[in-house]
Amino acid sequence: MTLQISAWLRRHAPAAALALSPMLALAQNYTAEHPSVAPFVEEMRAEYGFDPEHVRQLLAQAERRDSILEAISRPAERVRPWHEYRKIFITDRRIAEGVAFWNQHADALARAEEVYGVEPEIILAIIGVETFYGANKGSHRVIDALSTLGFDYPPRADFFRGQLKSFLVLTREQQVDPLSLTGSYAGAMGFPQFIPSSYLAYAVDFDEDGVRDIWNNPVDAIGSAANYFAEHKWKHGETVAVEATVSGEDYAQGFTLDRGLEAKISVGELKKLGWTPSVELQDDTQVMAFEFDAGDHKQYWLGLHNLHVITRYNRSVMYAMVVHQLAELIREARGE
Repeated sequence: MTLQISAWLRRHAPAAALALSPMLALAQNYTAEHPSVAPFVEEMRAEYGFDPEHVRQLLAQAERRDSILEAISRPAERVRPWHEYRKIFITDRRIAEGVAFWNQHADALARAEEVYGVEPEIILAIIGVETFYGANKGSHRVIDALSTLGFDYPPRADFFRGQLKSFLVLTREQQVDPLSLTGSYAGAMGFPQFIPSSYLAYAVDFDEDGVRDIWNNPVDAIGSAANYFAEHKWKHGETVAVEATVSGEDYAQGFTLDRGLEAKISVGELKKLGWTPSVELQDDTQVMAFEFDAGDHKQYWLGLHNLHVITRYNRSVMYAMVVHQLAELIREARGE
């Protein structure tokens, strides 16, 4: 779940490229000679009771990866318009694979809906967008990614050192070799791409085999993604987004995204500004209001509570809408 990471990168990556420490460029491994290692080892001892020598030995086997620093510092690509972004994720193959994954794991998905109140298609769409149902879970060793970014990437060193701490805690808890786990260049892991702190907070042992395995166990991944949404107050069966039409000269005053993802406006106020929802909504309903470039025309959307919940997974309205629309198409294709 590269949610917090990706949004920050879009805003700061160009400047961050200038902030890499040239003095550390020659370091290849995280031995005691690296100035950040000794303080980190002491923090792991004091905060979590780790044996200092054990931590030193692990870090000495972590490798500094220039490719990771280059990837995270690369100037952000232009922001794609909606009609281009949507085509990346909404494909016949991704829909068909979603149906196949549903058929294969129907029992786990049904149980997740019963336990957590999250519809199967939403879980599928998250896993489908994040890793193509587990096919693209990332090839970087997590300890390399988090050590590289935590020790040699000053713009977000504190964040990634925190994730490295969480990673070592979770591997100790789950009795997993920390040198064996792989993920994204930013340390996101498994089918749902949880960062380590999200793993500790939301991963569940859904098949009750004693391990919270989001890397290789799709049942645990399904339960964990559902738990994430439940903890962020997903409302089962409620509408996610509603298309609207606009008229007059004042409709643009209703847009909320320029004030952030937390900003809301009432449907009643939008109606006064020239917005007409495609389905009936109560005037006191609080929504996000935004415009998408659909290529040959503009689309106008109202995002309700559940759309905001999806943005807690990745801080992007386009991401949330892709998940929502992919979910609907998977359910439709399966004949639900």
